[in-house]
Amino acid sequence: MTVPLLRSAEPADFAGVARLTVAAYEADGQLKGENGYGDVLADVAGRAAHGEILVATDPATGRLLGSVIFVLPGSRYAELCGPGEAEFRMLAVDPAAQGQGAGAALVEACVARATELGCTALLICVRDGLAASAHRLYRRRGFVRVPERDWTPIPGVDLLALRLSLTAPR
Repeated sequence: MTVPLLRSAEPADFAGVARLTVAAYEADGQLKGENGYGDVLADVAGRAAHGEILVATDPATGRLLGSVIFVLPGSRYAELCGPGEAEFRMLAVDPAAQGQGAGAALVEACVARATELGCTALLICVRDGLAASAHRLYRRRGFVRVPERDWTPIPGVDLLALRLSLTAPR
């Protein structure tokens, strides 16, 4: 398995990130009956104005493999994080590239960024019933459930809060 290259997304990446993100969410069955969430996922330029979009690319071809948004408290896209914490959302891996390490690399990039900023924790919310592989990825990395932060943005969409405690660099 080749280790993906990670970098900040550039405007030239936005259309590809939009297609990849919507495709990944559709493949997981997360857009069934959603009221416009596909449009939110496709608005990469809008997200980039409120957080840091990171991408994983194939080092040999430059092909986009995955993306994520990293946010801090008070951001339009922050749902769970509070003071001293960070959050990532909309982690998506091209369905054709799943299982090749892009998702784990993007999580590690978010952990590194939160640590670099001195955050005490990193949070993610995952849809209840999401693919077991996503839950495994977060558990393996040390994320733990924080049920008191679970929430339901719309009826039928239950989001589970996961938190990773961080130690700031010395």
